Order: sequence, then structure tokens, then C-alpha cells
Amino acid sequence: MNAPAETLLHTPLHALHRALGARMVPFAGYDMPVQYTDGIIAEHVHTRAQAGLFDVSHMGQAALTGAGAAQALEALVPAEITTLGVGRMRYTMFTNARGGILDDLMVTNGGDRLLLVVNAARKAEDIAHLRGSLSGKCDVDLVSDRALLALQGPAAAAALARLVPGVDRLAFMSAARFGGLWVSRSGYTGEDGFEISVPAADAERLARRLLDQPEVRPVGLGARDSLRLEAGLCLYGHDIDETTTPVEAGLAWTIGKRRREAGGFPGAEITQRQMRDGPQRRRVGIKPDGRAPAREHSEITDANGSRIGVVTSGGYGPTVGGPVAMGYVASAYAAPGTAVNLLVRGKPLAAQIVQLPFAPHRYRKDQT
Repeated sequence: MNAPAETLLHTPLHALHRALGARMVPFAGYDMPVQYTDGIIAEHVHTRAQAGLFDVSHMGQAALTGAGAAQALEALVPAEITTLGVGRMRYTMFTNARGGILDDLMVTNGGDRLLLVVNAARKAEDIAHLRGSLSGKCDVDLVSDRALLALQGPAAAAALARLVPGVDRLAFMSAARFGGLWVSRSGYTGEDGFEISVPAADAERLARRLLDQPEVRPVGLGARDSLRLEAGLCLYGHDIDETTTPVEAGLAWTIGKRRREAGGFPGAEITQRQMRDGPQRRRVGIKPDGRAPAREHSEITDANGSRIGVVTSGGYGPTVGGPVAMGYVASAYAAPGTAVNLLVRGKPLAAQIVQLPFAPHRYRKDQT
């Protein structure tokens, strides 16, 4: 449940959002911009063509310090952390004893510490989980004095490099310090992009300088969601949660060979069994045949009307030019091209299972 308006938290860019004419909504306990004056579709299209600036300061930033930090964290996630090179970053998940996903996160080896970015709605639980599990092994600190901006789109590198020389040479899934900034290169839209951790006191000034670049416009939560859906990327609490496993979610690629074989993380036995025998259900892309979108919780049925799954994310894909959705179906129905029906307002609408992503990823993996 969203917090009452009077108790909502503000990011360091709250005043700027208001000045830019943003429509604000409660999200994960914060007052956040869902869109600006151009609207969600225009913001989505601009990000795909140029560069969109997102305020993601509501997300949790944490630092793990101590000689045993990497080994300690590796016991909580299925990714290989002890082999993560300095300046490199990795996407992973906290898992529970049933193999379910407690949260997904990014981990960066900052040299003298591990830097974590976790989801806004889970950061209190994540910090408690880390402190409870890693006590005596390393120090866990919530970073509360820094904002986090994301610059996404094919023109992001050129725009940011004017303000931060050399940042365009940063490799995909890596990070580096540039003065008081900590910049990583990954992205949540399928486009080339950067995440910029900046002291909170300097955040508005940096955001305004970025918005002064001709390629850059502000983008809110609405387009952030449609962009990540087209990119086939999971949203915690919708496409993944404590009841879904990495294998079911199509995230087995995040588990390194050593962890697949040796385990050593919560729920490893379940994950290993599903990787060996296959899961009973799988996350899939779904393309409705018509123009009506299928929203979250819409039932998925087979040709005989039997329930085979549920939609977890759905909406209009501006790049695709029509409705798109993701959800879970029984594994027997997960092959691309499989015909299914979506129950929208009680009526079965024809759709088919499709390969993800809906829009091709354009990460700059050739950067060195």
C-alpha cells in the first residue's frame, strides 16, 4: 500500500521535478514523477532515439566493506562475487531457502568496497537481510547522502561525455570514479546507458546540466516501465518475487558455472534441480493479436479455456506499436509461436508466445 501523501519521502530532485511540470505519484514510499509535460509515449520514443534522464534516487545504495565482503555476499546470491574484477559489475538476486527471489540487485567491485543498488520497495528488508546474515563478516552501510541518476539512450554517452570527459570509454557492465561521481554503464531500458551516483547536494545541478544537453529530456516512471517491458526485463514485485526462482524467471544466465555446480547459496538445490530437469513454469513474452493490452493478473488460457498461467506485466509498447506482455505459463506452452488466450475483462483475446525481448537490446558491448 502506498504511503499517505504527507508521509511520502522526497528525492534530492523533487523540486526540479515540480519545476519541470511533472505529474507526481506515490511509488515505494516516495513522491515520484510518472511523466512530464510531453507525456509517456513521447518520453519513451525520445529515450529510444536520443537520451532520457531518470531520477532513480529512491533505489537503495549500499556499501559492503571488509576483507571478507565478497565471500560473505556470495553466500547470499547465486552470482560469482569473489571473481568479480575491480571496476566490474554484475546483476544477481538474493534468494531464499525455497529458491525464491527476495530482490534483484546490481553489485559493483569498487576496489575497497562492494557497491550494491537494490530496489526501492525492498531496501529496508535488504539492508536488514544483509546485516543479519553478514554480521561479523563485513560492514554493511546504507548510503543515504547520495542521489542516483540514470541516463539512457543511444545519445547518452555523447551527452554525458561533455560533462564527464572519458566516460564514453567506460565498458559495458563496468564502473569508475570520475571526481565525486561514481558512474556505471548498464541500463534498464535495453539501450546504452549510465547510472550516476552523485552527492545529494550536487544532484540538481548535475541534472540541470544534463538537461541542458540537446539530446536529453526528463523521463518519468511511466516510460521507464514501458521501456523495460519492451526490453523484456523483470520488475521486482511483478515478474519476480519470493515465489519465483531464477530458472523460472529466465535468469539462469546470471548463475556462473562454478555456482551451478557447487551451489552454496540459498535454495541452490532447487535451482540445480530445475536447471537439470526444467521448471514447471517459465516466464515468457506474450503478443496479443489485437490492439487491447492485457494488464497484470490477466489469466492466460489454452485453446480449451484451461488456465495455464498469468500475466505479470503488460501494456502498450510504443516501439512495437501495439500491446506487449510478460507472464508465466506452464512449460509445455512456453515455446515461441504457441497460441494462447488472454482473459481481458472476462473475454478471451487471442495471443501468442513470443521470444523476448520485444525491442532489441542495444547495449554498447563493443566498448573497451
